[in-house]
Amino acid sequence: HHVRTCYNTRTKKSCLSCSSLLEKQYVGFATLPNQVHRKSVKKGFDFTLMVAGESGMGKSTLVNSLFLTDLYKDRKLLNAEERINQTVEIIKHTVDIEEKGVKLKLTIVDTPGFGDAVNNNECWKPITDYIDQQFEQYFRDESGLNRKNIQDNRVHCCLYFIPPFGHGLRPVDVEFMKALHEKVNIIPLIAKADCLTPNEIKKLKDRIREEIDRFGIKVYQFPECDSDEDEEFKQLDKELKVTFSGRTRVKIKTTARGQRVRGRLYPWGIVEVENQSHCDFVKLRNMLIRSHMHDLKDVTCDVHYENYRAQCIQEMTSKLAQDNRMESPIPILPLSTPDVDTEKLIKMKDEELKRMQEMLNKMQQQMHDKDQ
Repeated sequence: HHVRTCYNTRTKKSCLSCSSLLEKQYVGFATLPNQVHRKSVKKGFDFTLMVAGESGMGKSTLVNSLFLTDLYKDRKLLNAEERINQTVEIIKHTVDIEEKGVKLKLTIVDTPGFGDAVNNNECWKPITDYIDQQFEQYFRDESGLNRKNIQDNRVHCCLYFIPPFGHGLRPVDVEFMKALHEKVNIIPLIAKADCLTPNEIKKLKDRIREEIDRFGIKVYQFPECDSDEDEEFKQLDKELKVTFSGRTRVKIKTTARGQRVRGRLYPWGIVEVENQSHCDFVKLRNMLIRSHMHDLKDVTCDVHYENYRAQCIQEMTSKLAQDNRMESPIPILPLSTPDVDTEKLIKMKDEELKRMQEMLNKMQQQMHDKDQ
């Protein structure tokens, strides 16, 4: 009765008998979030970001500004003729970043050559093939014997850069996003929108929103904010949904008036990157890194990868049914090609087995001779 009275009145002070009873009823599983947090921080995190768009749209500049690093310091800039003749490539940049004790393995997947040719028919095919290859490799690793140290190279997000010079989406933009929207989280961005007036930006955003809905393109949707979130996060989530719908403006670094700022210098003034009245870079960074990075990974794992995995299992099951080989309900994946080190190890083991077999044969021959 005494314990129930203290609970109902919610008094801040309690007698010793109440405290002792409540202490006995405390199990301790409330510390599980702390255990998960420590284990996650110790293991580290990984995130794969793909950037796609024509050359000169500011892709490398945006990536360097987002993560405060220089991933493109060794790249070679191509002239106009080389860009036209260049085919679509897939280039990976991996860097380990640590912030306040939290380690992040960041992988940037660049797609130089996309959209630069005169004939861009199916220029997105190498990109879709790369995404499928990462799904396939993860599926093989997940179905293998050793599943403890699986490397997750699946693409968690794709930033697609839309030129600001047109009047909406081009056919190549529509075909690219329709080819990828079932495989990866797409966030379309309006590149270099500082060359447009605020009224032009608003009209272009509305036009792109309308075309995305009309063509049935599935861009990344922000998850619904939980009711128990604080008001500041709810307001930020609301602003992100209104501001983006998958677009932003991109700037570069410069120095002006003796003060180092991050932005683009013009004869008439400077456009600062981290000034929210100038561009949407800060909101994009907050969404991509600080508030929705884990959700991007969850959607990749629970939606895009699961769709790929279900399709693979269905195809393999159908093939087994056609071949009348239904002994095992679990599909057996073909073994991957061993690398050079694995082949050397196998060869050494084979030679060792041969030597042991030869020694055994000699011993048997000697014993046989003695018996005679």
